[in-house]
Amino acid sequence: MSTVAYEIVDVFTDRPFAGNPLAVVFGADELAGDQMRTLAREFNLSETVFVLPSAAGATYRTRIFTPETELPFAGHPSVGAAVTAVRRGRVMPGQIIQECGAGLLPITVTSDTATVTGGKPTLGAALPVPELLELVGLDADDFAGGSAGPAVAGCGLEFVILPVRRDALARAWAHPDRARALGVTGISVFAWAAAERTAYVRVFCPGVSVPEDAATGSAALGLGVWLVAHGWLPGEGTTAYTVHQGVEMHRPSLIECTVTATAGTATLATVSGHVVPVARGDIAIPPFIG
Repeated sequence: MSTVAYEIVDVFTDRPFAGNPLAVVFGADELAGDQMRTLAREFNLSETVFVLPSAAGATYRTRIFTPETELPFAGHPSVGAAVTAVRRGRVMPGQIIQECGAGLLPITVTSDTATVTGGKPTLGAALPVPELLELVGLDADDFAGGSAGPAVAGCGLEFVILPVRRDALARAWAHPDRARALGVTGISVFAWAAAERTAYVRVFCPGVSVPEDAATGSAALGLGVWLVAHGWLPGEGTTAYTVHQGVEMHRPSLIECTVTATAGTATLATVSGHVVPVARGDIAIPPFIG
């Protein structure tokens, strides 16, 4: 039976069994999309990334799957794939280019860390507060945005960004039926510590069969876009901020971020983190289904 090689790595952590677990698959060049999706369901992690040759001049190409759908971009698969490719000797450390559904993205990578530059920042209109609070099981007293309303933001993959009180985080949970009714596939619920420029975050992705994510680089990028838009981070220059996530899941994660802004609008954002290998092996190739 034919197989492909894989590794399980923990991303956005410097120790095993924390952060966000990721399956990184190599040698899947001839697999069809439905075969990749079948493997992602078998791994049953929030995301599985396939590292493939690029025909666009990039260092390599990635395809990223949740157990249910393919994503154009995601942060922890991009960080995890880059570090794993370097550690396995497939890519030299330094500046590389990743091709994915969101375009050609620069990555600076070593044997255990990577910094990913997200795609073009996007920010949507303000969204209704009561409905979003109800979606995550919270009430009006838990909202901490003041005049800064929740909105969809991202840098290649968008999330609803919802500011709440820190003591509300432990009670938050995304209800799939409510999310479906509002058309919300992913929501980042965060508490902001302004003095430390630190966010404490929970990310729920009911639209892609991920009840909660332990570390979400793409949501951390979108958070930076939102923070600049509402004046919670400077509107000029490059500013660092930190995201703590996964605590309630007993998988603490640390995401180091920057956002660059001009005239109060984010123009570029990055996420950085460590990657720790925890398992490796070979997995059978599923039959072609399409």
